[in-house]
Amino acid sequence: MKVYHVTVDPARGKEAEHVHTYTMPDEKSEHEGTWLQWPHGYTYGDDYKKGIEPIWVKMAAALSEGEKVHIVAYNQAEKEHIHQLLTKQGVTMEQIDFFISPTDDVWARDNGPIFVYDHEQHLKIWDPGFNGWGKKAPFAKDAMLREHISRELNMERIVLHQLVVEGGAMELDGNGTFLATRSSVMNHNRNPELSEAEIEAYIRSLGVTHFIWLDGVPDADVTDFHIDGFAKFFDKTTIVTLSADDLAEWGLSAKDINTLLTAKNASGETYKHVDLPLSRNKVALENGEQLDDKGSYVNYYIGNKVVLVPNYNDPNDSTANGIIQKLYPDRQVVGIDVRELYKDGGMIHCVTQQQPITLTY
Repeated sequence: MKVYHVTVDPARGKEAEHVHTYTMPDEKSEHEGTWLQWPHGYTYGDDYKKGIEPIWVKMAAALSEGEKVHIVAYNQAEKEHIHQLLTKQGVTMEQIDFFISPTDDVWARDNGPIFVYDHEQHLKIWDPGFNGWGKKAPFAKDAMLREHISRELNMERIVLHQLVVEGGAMELDGNGTFLATRSSVMNHNRNPELSEAEIEAYIRSLGVTHFIWLDGVPDADVTDFHIDGFAKFFDKTTIVTLSADDLAEWGLSAKDINTLLTAKNASGETYKHVDLPLSRNKVALENGEQLDDKGSYVNYYIGNKVVLVPNYNDPNDSTANGIIQKLYPDRQVVGIDVRELYKDGGMIHCVTQQQPITLTY
């Protein structure tokens, strides 16, 4: 199996001439399947696993109606446990397969395989570095997952370990535009030796020609303010986000709000916006514990037949679900209570990763 290493010429701040350009399919393009890293107790204990495992059962059940669900299990014992659990819940197991690999945690969006097409439409895994959001959390096992999966799938891997970037830190509109926060990409805890031009040179390997950078908020959370918490491209002309007031409540500066709401695409057209609400109330856990933040619905995931939307047992759940349902009329919106996951800083998009269909055999 070939492994390609992408390099950048620091003197020019752009890619070396031999580097190919790859295409990252839009999330709503047809999937072969979705990857999930199943919760376990080997890093944070069994209470952590038990608290969030019901979310994975609901995601697997909903997604399996329209695509494969590729489950990363920590070991054989965990695989058998998951298989028994899903069977008991009536999940169609013909749509479920398993890949055994030790992981540190569940955040498949950030450390899982990022699938791209090359210029001949062959599917490959785009593999930047992962360091646990600036070494804030255990990451050695997660950082090896893409390599393990590429071997299992016999799929070529494009290695860019000189660039550290998480999948949840990036939004691409499929038309050459990249949206991200500097706080989660240019942060000293990710890429201290790279200039903005050098970072952009690596990102250009995804066919990006136009960059929209928000400053973001370092240390606002473990991710240093990932973009997928509050902004998502619907298509090349529309961004799903929050109102200006809600963006401010989420933590964006006035400068970032203006940059986001006046941003233009690669064709020079100002994006239209669809605003989702925040939860009406600060998120309260089932045990009554009150969190400090409201919840975002922007962090949803688009499957082949369903759209999985984070819900918070909040009056605005139905409002947000309704808006998203109108955006994707050919898919069924499935609201999933993510409160036990949200207390650890994540939602639905953070724990899912799409595998596009194979175009070339």
